[in-house]
Amino acid sequence: MSRISAFFVFLSRAVVTGLAVAFLVVYFWPSLAERLNGEQEPAPEPGPAATASYADAVNRAAPAVVSIYTRSLMPQSMDPDLQRRLGPRYLYRMQHDMGSGVIVSEDGYILTNHHVINMVQNIRIALFDGRIVPAQVVGSDPDTDLAVLKVNLEGLSAAPLADSPDMRVGDVVLAIGNSLGLSHTVTMGIVSATGRNDLRSLPFEDFIQTDAAINAGNSGGALINADGDLIGISTRQLGSSTGAQNIGFAIPVSLAKHVMEQIIEYGSVRRAWLGASFVDIRPQLQPDGSLAREGIVVGWVDDLGPAWNAGIRQGDTILALDGEPVSDANQFQLAISQREPGSTVELDVNRRGESFQTYATLIQQPPPQ
Repeated sequence: MSRISAFFVFLSRAVVTGLAVAFLVVYFWPSLAERLNGEQEPAPEPGPAATASYADAVNRAAPAVVSIYTRSLMPQSMDPDLQRRLGPRYLYRMQHDMGSGVIVSEDGYILTNHHVINMVQNIRIALFDGRIVPAQVVGSDPDTDLAVLKVNLEGLSAAPLADSPDMRVGDVVLAIGNSLGLSHTVTMGIVSATGRNDLRSLPFEDFIQTDAAINAGNSGGALINADGDLIGISTRQLGSSTGAQNIGFAIPVSLAKHVMEQIIEYGSVRRAWLGASFVDIRPQLQPDGSLAREGIVVGWVDDLGPAWNAGIRQGDTILALDGEPVSDANQFQLAISQREPGSTVELDVNRRGESFQTYATLIQQPPPQ
């Protein structure tokens, strides 16, 4: 066979093979053929959007939320002549109140607000499953508006506590409680602010602010995150008389847990005390144009207290506590109060431009005089 004939045989075989391959591609993989020809496969039709829901979070936390109903005898004011005619049994009237609580242990410990159970004679708890049982007060702490109750039941659903409640402004939160007597009402909002301590309603404040509706009856109820973890105990709202709308507050679970553990172990809260008062410094203009505080100023100093013994005097500036910068008097006092009485803290102090370090051994806070 001549070279020319061989070339045409080879060429014809190649053409036949190419046509066969093209046929197979078109037959079995039409989409590939379209792409090879420059044609784009049409995009799939979008399916229905998934509906956002927090039902799983609510189902996880709601069984641990209880409704609290209290009764108490309150003095009744009336005209003295009418009171004499009616007799002594009309000196008092029975007052009924309500609130909420959160089960924090399977053996029946419940967190609520101090103001929910303060000066009441009878407390009953309505559980998620409908059971109504009596509860006893283990102890309460007016300084943080927290209280611990106990019911004699086992195997209860306890709220999952947030391990590290690092909340950010804008995080979604849900409040669950006995709102206006409607048990297990759920309201939703966001974290509006954290570390609110300037309401001057309590000696120790560290509130989570939220726009989730907190109504009468929500006090002592749960504030949870989008995973269903307990991040706070609802405590109060700004009243309508202020013109406020959707400004509520909750006590962070870290503070509530500390108070609860103290009450269960000791019957009350043991707080460490430095023996001095402190005030904030006016914010200073920073190089980047922002305003910031650096340090807090010492007010009065008890001449028998730990601060005096550590050499701290009125007018000094506290710059750091155990190496951590200090810029907020309320946060500083709260941090001191959560130390163990008898423990020692390191303080960085500035006095008229001269800085020094000192150590103070804290003592238990004395009762108010």
